[in-house]
Amino acid sequence: MKWLFGNHLTAENPRFTWSEPAREALAPIVTQPQPRICQLLHSLCVGGAEVLAARLARQLRDRYRFLFVCLDEIGTLGEELRDEGFSVHLLGRRPGLDWRCSYRLARLLRQNKVDIVHAHQYTPFFYGMTARLLYRRPGVMFTEHGRHFPDYPRRKRMLVNRLLLTRRDRVVGVGEAVRKALIENEGLSNDRVSVIYNGIDLTPFTDKGRDRETARQEMGVSSDDLVILQVARLDYLKDHATALRALGHVVRQRPSAQLVLVGEGPERGKIEELTRQAGLENHVRLLGLRKDVSRLLYAADVFLLTSISEGIPLTLIEAMAASLPVVSTRVGGVGEVIEDGSTGLLAPAGDDSALAEKVLQLAADPQRRSRMGESGRRRAAAIFSESRMHGEYYRLYEDMLRG
Repeated sequence: MKWLFGNHLTAENPRFTWSEPAREALAPIVTQPQPRICQLLHSLCVGGAEVLAARLARQLRDRYRFLFVCLDEIGTLGEELRDEGFSVHLLGRRPGLDWRCSYRLARLLRQNKVDIVHAHQYTPFFYGMTARLLYRRPGVMFTEHGRHFPDYPRRKRMLVNRLLLTRRDRVVGVGEAVRKALIENEGLSNDRVSVIYNGIDLTPFTDKGRDRETARQEMGVSSDDLVILQVARLDYLKDHATALRALGHVVRQRPSAQLVLVGEGPERGKIEELTRQAGLENHVRLLGLRKDVSRLLYAADVFLLTSISEGIPLTLIEAMAASLPVVSTRVGGVGEVIEDGSTGLLAPAGDDSALAEKVLQLAADPQRRSRMGESGRRRAAAIFSESRMHGEYYRLYEDMLRG
């Protein structure tokens, strides 16, 4: 890969740039029509899979023509992509198995002469494969970002996968735990599933001279408060109820503790009601969707994640990149991101007492928080850079186009 990316792709210089040998080697492709790639998703509401798909298209748009197709909802991110000139379509999938959705997708793929369908999560993958029965041109790439809870073998899926997957298709798990689930619960063979770790743009995290106090004022917390930050979609899989119970334990020993929640989603009303029931109104801040997460990370003391199911959470990588120690549940691929005891502390899912104990341990030891934060920053730069991730997806796209 070094011939392709030269010396530009490093932890110290994580921006994705082409080396001169790569430009010369690939120059003939530029004169040909750009290959067309369809990013197929449930929606383009802001979440890990959606952000990955959008940034991948933005970074590689000089190599490929991207269009976005949503099964269920355009979302905030979809509107942004439209404003940037990307083609964004909504299929309006109906509940249950919607064969008309497959037909509409096949028609879109044919009209746009799509070469590759890149499906994010299983349901878009299924519709991508069934649409190909009507329009046989594209290869299908399936990226599994996480697993539903509970996760178990699905015999019907196993049969469908074996019938519809072809030699030219590719299956990617965002971590080893996800890859294992695809093999065991989806019936995919060991040699069919590769791993591409999620990555983030490290550029916003290179400037440590952030105005911590200004950001805290904007969040509505004081300079002496213990600020616990959780950035996650307000969805049941993120289990904010456990976060609130853990906060209740923490507040009894650290009355200055503040839980700051960033994200949007269907569980907001429930979270507000649970906050009132627990009498924590003065200790919880719901900030909604924010585009300045890096600023907020630098203003926090501890990052918290209480999910019951995860793939490779981008928010954990962002926290590490900002030198912020993490307390998280040990689910899915979290253990591949966080080194327990080195870059953060892990506890069982749903165990609010254990999570609170971990938060209190870090609250009592600023030097330990600093050491963990620095270890996390180095780990994020070495393993979870966006440039590394984009390079690996680019390699797979080219491999699929060659047939």
